[in-house]
Amino acid sequence: MKSAFIASTALLSVVLFNGYAVADEDCSDPVSDWQSRETLRQQVERQYGWSVQRIKVDDGCYKLKGLDRQGNVVEARYSPASLHLRKLEIHFRADSDGREYLGKPLIK
Repeated sequence: MKSAFIASTALLSVVLFNGYAVADEDCSDPVSDWQSRETLRQQVERQYGWSVQRIKVDDGCYKLKGLDRQGNVVEARYSPASLHLRKLEIHFRADSDGREYLGKPLIK
């Protein structure tokens, strides 16, 4: 009985913590410290070879959408002041090779 209580408490803690982590995806950099979208565009094109289609502001972060060198759709969130990568999603094509992303740190 005691172990069931401990397990359910642990599960509840994990669920609550995960909800907090999701809510914390917003950026809170002061607008006066933001770097330009063009600076971000140049950075990702130079560092990763991505072709940027769009950069917009979403929840205080820069949300970038584009294509990588293999034509995979890339969606990324950046802190607008530091231009540090906060979140990355890659939608791989069926014929794509994801090894390009293994062993390479994208977040500095």
